[in-house]
Amino acid sequence: MSATGSTERAGSRTPAWVRPAVPPGSGPATRALLVAFAVATAVDLGSLLAGWHTGHLIAKPLLMPLLVAYVVTLGAPRLLIAALLFGWGGDLALLFDADPAFLIGMGSFAAGHVCYLVLFGRHSLFGRHSLFGRRRTGPLLGAAYAAALLSTVTLLWSDLPAELRIPVAGYSLLLTAMAYRSSVLGRRAGLGGALFLLSDTLIATGVAEWPQLPRPDFWVMATYVAAQYLLATGALAAQRAYGREALQGSTTS
Repeated sequence: MSATGSTERAGSRTPAWVRPAVPPGSGPATRALLVAFAVATAVDLGSLLAGWHTGHLIAKPLLMPLLVAYVVTLGAPRLLIAALLFGWGGDLALLFDADPAFLIGMGSFAAGHVCYLVLFGRHSLFGRHSLFGRRRTGPLLGAAYAAALLSTVTLLWSDLPAELRIPVAGYSLLLTAMAYRSSVLGRRAGLGGALFLLSDTLIATGVAEWPQLPRPDFWVMATYVAAQYLLATGALAAQRAYGREALQGSTTS
């Protein structure tokens, strides 16, 4: 067996949702943008681990624009681009350590979650199925997310500043809905939604002044960047899969 054949067989055994999201035939610009996003992510996370605040200030604002540029080269839908850009707005706001900036950032992220929810729920003009296929969320998953929402808000409530309790509770409801609905696009996007929920929960525990993991900002950013990447590439993968399904249906009808 040739080395190429062995590599292809090994690749075929790798679950699709964990493979790098660079479709066959992608141009050099697409690959360069993905590399740039990976480098900016490494610089940001490395800066947080090293306690180099200047590196974080430089790298963090670059993350979402690079991811947006990457998905644009792959024909991303406008709602996905809008969701990522609202995430960028939230990133910039949270660079400032003040309550108004926190609320502005939370509002920007909330707008991004609305974009994601509309994206997940949009219907095709050609039928009643989801734009990205026929996957559906299950009641057990919904119950798990509902339990997570209720327990988290209940536990955090008394430790949050009074003026942030209602906004955090409302945002948490929207975020949990997004995380739950993300699984309609498959495992990759579903994992992205779960990681987004985890990342923002870590932020909320910091606001509530709960005991934190060492280098808490590192864990917040690591889960957040992974979440946005998985949501974006999961949406693109589902879009491609739906396109192939529609094409096959038209050729067999």
